[in-house]
Amino acid sequence: MTPPRLAVVGNPENRRVTMLLDAAARLGIPGPRVVSWREVLTARGARFDPDEVVRLDSPGENPDVDTALRGPGAPTRIADGTRWYTALLAAVDTLRGGRRLTDPGDLAVLFDKRRCHAELAARNVPVPASPTSGAGAPVPPDWPAVRELAAAAGLRRFFLKPAHGSAAAGVVAVETASGGRVQARTSAEVAADGVHNSLRVRRLTGEAQVGALVDALAGERLHLEAWLPKPSWQGRTADLRIVVIAGRATHAVLRTSAHPMTNLHLGGRRGDLDTARAAFDSAGYGWDTVLAVAEAAAAAFPRTLCVGVDLLPAANWRGVAVGEVNAFGDLLPGLTGLPGRADGLDTYAAQLVAVSEGWSDRAAA
Repeated sequence: MTPPRLAVVGNPENRRVTMLLDAAARLGIPGPRVVSWREVLTARGARFDPDEVVRLDSPGENPDVDTALRGPGAPTRIADGTRWYTALLAAVDTLRGGRRLTDPGDLAVLFDKRRCHAELAARNVPVPASPTSGAGAPVPPDWPAVRELAAAAGLRRFFLKPAHGSAAAGVVAVETASGGRVQARTSAEVAADGVHNSLRVRRLTGEAQVGALVDALAGERLHLEAWLPKPSWQGRTADLRIVVIAGRATHAVLRTSAHPMTNLHLGGRRGDLDTARAAFDSAGYGWDTVLAVAEAAAAAFPRTLCVGVDLLPAANWRGVAVGEVNAFGDLLPGLTGLPGRADGLDTYAAQLVAVSEGWSDRAAA
């Protein structure tokens, strides 16, 4: 294994960067040169040597970087997602030299849920039905427009997601019923200074409450998609995060929750992956097919080393759909790889091994 010259653009204090450094140390290869997002944004760029392999890591969890990308305000606010998105892509465009492990064009699609959904659908990757993806798809300006779009698509249960959001910030799970009744669950809260993301998923009932929240979020270019029934595991809903590295599914987590959103920071918990694997096999769908769907989603982004694919199992375990594909979906502390795919390696070590084995050369070919 020939160690490459590595560099990472990230927030140096963040555990994403420190876990990458730790993985390099365990493998006995030189640690990457760390370039901070703050430095990139302040100096309006950074340069890398031609033989450096450059990893882009999440700019999140740093208030100064968040302010530089979105403008001033509380880090918990859900606002200015389009500004954040545009600023991030502009910052990536100021990087010069080196070979990227995350393709800028892929990044532009991965951080736009509407575009990403359309790209997957065009490749026949199974995704939830959506009236807001694809060329010329409408951008609902308010709650009445959302209700009209959902009704026209025959959706009585659906998710609303800010197009450029992450970590379930601003996601609203909506249920409608006959007679115009509506309720929703979300971690977003409307305050005097706007909408904020909390760590508490709560229920909203009635047109007034749900409509007020959706109206407050409507400036975030909302993506609307069907809320597919999920299977139950020990009385909790379940889905999967599959990490795909160099085109191969290497790590998997069963995520369970009492809420529609299974994100671990919102109270989700890791479940027993062996139980899910057995359920798929017993249902006749097959665990290998599950991994193949994740790999098909990642194949839409062939110039990006690693993505995290969120899979939505059918309630009867006889199928999956792709909920999202995450550019920075590899933060899974303490998780080692799937047998025969990344034995004994965490997500960071597995990526370093792939790079050392020449992935960046093959991707550039």
